[in-house]
Amino acid sequence: MQDEIGEAVIPIDLVEPAEVEDALAELDGPAAAWASAQGFSGKLGQVCQIPGEDGTVARVLFGWGDARARARDRFHLGDFARSAPAGAYQLQTELEPEMAEQAALGWMLGRYRFDKYKTAGEEKAADLLAPAEVEALRLVRLTEAVFLTRDMINTPANDMGPSALAATCEKVAARHDAEISVIVGDDLLDENFPMIHAVGRAGDEAPRLIDMNWGDPGHPKVTLVGKGVCFDTGGLNIKPGSGMGLMKKDMGGAATVLGLAHMLMSFEMPICLRVLIPAVENSIASPAMRPGDVLTSRSGKTVEINNTDAEGRLVLADALYLAAQEEPDLIIDMATLTGAARVALGPEVIPFYTDDEALASELAAASAAVADPVWRMPLWPGYERDIEPDIADLDNAPKGGFAGSITAALFLKRFVGDVPWVHFDVYGWNPSARPGRPKGGECQAARAVLRVLEDRYGV
Repeated sequence: MQDEIGEAVIPIDLVEPAEVEDALAELDGPAAAWASAQGFSGKLGQVCQIPGEDGTVARVLFGWGDARARARDRFHLGDFARSAPAGAYQLQTELEPEMAEQAALGWMLGRYRFDKYKTAGEEKAADLLAPAEVEALRLVRLTEAVFLTRDMINTPANDMGPSALAATCEKVAARHDAEISVIVGDDLLDENFPMIHAVGRAGDEAPRLIDMNWGDPGHPKVTLVGKGVCFDTGGLNIKPGSGMGLMKKDMGGAATVLGLAHMLMSFEMPICLRVLIPAVENSIASPAMRPGDVLTSRSGKTVEINNTDAEGRLVLADALYLAAQEEPDLIIDMATLTGAARVALGPEVIPFYTDDEALASELAAASAAVADPVWRMPLWPGYERDIEPDIADLDNAPKGGFAGSITAALFLKRFVGDVPWVHFDVYGWNPSARPGRPKGGECQAARAVLRVLEDRYGV
């Protein structure tokens, strides 16, 4: 994304099926004949590159489909941005500001490549001139945040363990002049974070709690909490190989809240921001927690461990209770918490849980506006009994297998009290490529949350 490009610009016309005849009539004879010969119909995502006299691309017709087709996924230019010949491009079609931002953002997100472990090659530059309706710097900052999240999730656990996760947070903090502290290893016990310690104590790298603070203490206080399980073997309830293959992404909640924090700090949001990330590995070794153990949490509540693979809610519980002790205006947690969430809504739609009716409505509206799909799920009180075992206050893994995402959310709710709170059970991964969303790590729900906070607190 650029404000100015000092070279010949290749125009892109967004053409709906009903407008194809008029669009071709505006071209000269050879160009119109070429587009017609290519079978250009305006189908969503269809690309017709029209050559100039020197054989290079002189104009692009891009199929814009109809409104119903566009509503399915709004980052349509992402695929073309990834495959476009090198050059400078500009949208010729006037769009509403919201749609112009999504179109340009789709272009930028489509340019993503995770090539850290590939032999370096020369990347062709297909740049888009910022549409007049959008703020270029804003889109750059949004893209930086999404790429940060994607890079963190895509990085394998041998290079993104708890210490590397903390180092990444420190780099983001330094960029924005935020304060950061990290509690490591047995110091977690001294500072009363026993469940974070219990989950991570079997790992080669010590568990830790990352605490970042930014902004004016006089502004509304917003606290983000992200699950940072850098690799999840399942613990002594070990996962099968098929279930362990993507567990480098089990810190996707931490990566997403860090990307969201980058957005908020880049836009100088008038809030007092706190970011809490419990960073651990759920490993197998002699100190590992065992099925049947009873842990005492930071809040004093006891938790019976009926499955060591339900560890994310344990580390979140200590961090959420710390967050709630300050009584912030809003707590937002994000976690790759349950497979049940994927069974319910699939990999693209992110369930969220809250008792705040106004917040739920704001999130629904924001989700539609910015094409970042989230969906409210119920904190159904009837399932409270499922998280209450015989010998402790709470059960980390209710038996039966039903409503797993809901019972996990109800478990977390026990640690936030009456503080306004929303929990996102994110997936953090694209199982297959879509426009603007390459296969791999993904930043989900952050842009919807950003819109809500912008509407609430202004910029």
